Amino acid sequence: MPIDPSIAIGAELPTQEFSWTSSDVQLYHLGIGAGARPLDAKELRYLEDGKPQVLPTFATVVANIHATEAPKVSFPGVEIDLAKVVHGSQEVTVHQPIPSEGSARTTTRISEVWDKGKAAVIVQESTTTDLDGNPLWTARSSIFARGEGGFGGERGPSESAPLPDRSPDFEVEAPILPQQALLYRMCGDRNPLHSDPQFASAAGFPAPILHGLCTYGMVCKAAVDAALDADTSKVKGYKARFAGVVYPGETLKIRIWKETGQLLISASVLERSDSPALADVVLTLA
Repeated sequence: MPIDPSIAIGAELPTQEFSWTSSDVQLYHLGIGAGARPLDAKELRYLEDGKPQVLPTFATVVANIHATEAPKVSFPGVEIDLAKVVHGSQEVTVHQPIPSEGSARTTTRISEVWDKGKAAVIVQESTTTDLDGNPLWTARSSIFARGEGGFGGERGPSESAPLPDRSPDFEVEAPILPQQALLYRMCGDRNPLHSDPQFASAAGFPAPILHGLCTYGMVCKAAVDAALDADTSKVKGYKARFAGVVYPGETLKIRIWKETGQLLISASVLERSDSPALADVVLTLA
């Protein structure tokens, strides 16, 4: 049986210890489109040698940024074909600005497994500290496994972040390079769904798709640049639900509303009649 909730829920995954450098930070920022305005001093803060500022979304890739093999969906009680899996949601909360270089330790457990009928949703929660035990960030993510539901589990909650009934305070268009997925995969996500046309076709897509976490990072950067004076230290937390497929070469249309203590955000694909890309996006201010 691919999913056994009695084993999966509460299971702890192997602890990860890892290190990163300012070059890793620069690579990640390039992977989500930084540097498109190479004469803009604020833009170049993401790419400075030595001590670039770090987007909180870097936390989603840093532990595996040096990986060179495709990931496996193999956890206690969970064995799923990679071609059936897409990212469902992602949330990161930083407890201090992420340093431009360092070493850390992450502990992760499977917190929930939901039965959506034709699919299963597997939720992981992780805590990351420096090697002295000081908290750096916590994260919560879910993956959506097509065809793996129907095992008799609970359906799970439905959470949403309604958008204000007024015009957005900021609107941004973020072009996606045709080679964006090939560049972003250098940050450690070598899933062939994002690079191999035959693998993508077998998974039901007409072409390789952009990594959901690339869209996630691009939207966060756009919001920080537009609404927070390009200052990553103003971000406490950031979460989103992956609402649709995005392809390299398309354009993200990002709308941002300023609310007390947070930004509410929507992201859609401009070329496909504003087809949703991310939904329920909330950036919490520090």
